[in-house]
Amino acid sequence: MTDYKDIDVAAAGEEVQLGKSLENRHVTMITLGGIIGAGLFVGSSTTISQVGPAAVVSFAIAGLAVMLVMRMISEMASSLDGVQAFPDFARAGLGHWAGFLSGWLYWYFWAVVVAVEAVIGAKIIAEWYPQFAEWQIGVALMLVLTAVNLLSTRAYGEFEFWFSLIKVGAILVFIAIAGAWVLGLTNPAGASLANWTQHGGFAPNGWGLVLAAVASTIFTMCGAEIATIAAAESKEGPKAIARLSMSVSARILIFYVISLSLIVAILPWNGVVAGYSPFAATLEAINLPYGKEIMTGLVLVAVLSCLNSSLYITSRTLFGLAKHGDAPQWLVAVNKRKVPARAILIASLFSYVAYAAERLSPNTVFSFLVNSSGATMLLLYILCAVAQIRIRNRLEANSPEKLQIRMWLFPWLTLATIGVMAGVLIFMAISPARQLELFTSLLVAGLFLAGYWGMKKARG
Repeated sequence: MTDYKDIDVAAAGEEVQLGKSLENRHVTMITLGGIIGAGLFVGSSTTISQVGPAAVVSFAIAGLAVMLVMRMISEMASSLDGVQAFPDFARAGLGHWAGFLSGWLYWYFWAVVVAVEAVIGAKIIAEWYPQFAEWQIGVALMLVLTAVNLLSTRAYGEFEFWFSLIKVGAILVFIAIAGAWVLGLTNPAGASLANWTQHGGFAPNGWGLVLAAVASTIFTMCGAEIATIAAAESKEGPKAIARLSMSVSARILIFYVISLSLIVAILPWNGVVAGYSPFAATLEAINLPYGKEIMTGLVLVAVLSCLNSSLYITSRTLFGLAKHGDAPQWLVAVNKRKVPARAILIASLFSYVAYAAERLSPNTVFSFLVNSSGATMLLLYILCAVAQIRIRNRLEANSPEKLQIRMWLFPWLTLATIGVMAGVLIFMAISPARQLELFTSLLVAGLFLAGYWGMKKARG
């Protein structure tokens, strides 16, 4: 439990600082693991079943857009003194309103993710231990990982290090096993890539659907910016952020493009079942013993990793908002281990409420919460990209020597990235299946903006 006698609260003229207990290996694995979740292991099945083998192209385009956003973040993190946390880049480039909106939207997105991951994790564990109700398991998972975050930042880093190491190692093993099969080393029938072009061709439903699928695949790749939050508590600081670009590039290439290319080479695309892990189906197809059980365990690890990181992000984002005066000042406090205990407890409270909504009103309240976070990360990435243009122009005019890392082909690649993300939002607006996600996300963003103007008016 938190000892509130040991809490340090910001006094006049003072600034409470978080600890610097995360090492390079922690930040590296947090970065690598931030993007590997159920979206890859299970969600990719939906894209493959709709698009065919060309789903690889959809993921590659989405991955490229995310990679370019990470490059922008690297540029800003290495050139702006004292600005590291992801929501604060919008504040630095566009002003207080953008920082307020970006911070609260980012907190909201990850608070909902906590509840979603708790639901998924509870369903998996309930299959193994049916004597426990799903809500009991979900609450227990949230309590345990909240306790981990309260313990110390290093405890969070260690848990996430091992969670991420398991995910990264498992994918590399999967690539080795599936690659050996495709190359004919373990396949009795010999090497074959026939499934890439059979069953209607590489893009059996047309290239328009390949591009449209970017709208759903790009959401599975969000999370790499988590390292910007962790870097504030690392011993390296901005140096950790500066390496994001290359690590994200490698991650996208290895974890998504290569693994999905092997999957659609082994499995006929029209045999992939939406909602069932194509990784598990691939292991079953090559007759690997206990393939399904292995993947179920891996999905659980991915869920727990995301749940752990989500609790961490919500608390640090709330702590940052409070430091900027956009949340109650009593949240700007750390305990003797330099952990923002108050922010952790208050930030997690909404997640417990969201989880309760899933139990009590799954088709109304919880459905609204999930849908209203659907386009949030795209909105945040667009704010970040626009801020990068403003900051880059300002730096080139006043302090060009601070540009240690530069966005490639500026401003054209930044504008192109904004165009791709705006195009995804437009597709969501005209797609009956995605309209609800977009409009509810815009509604929540509008409510936060109204909150900003109300706060500004109240303060005169």
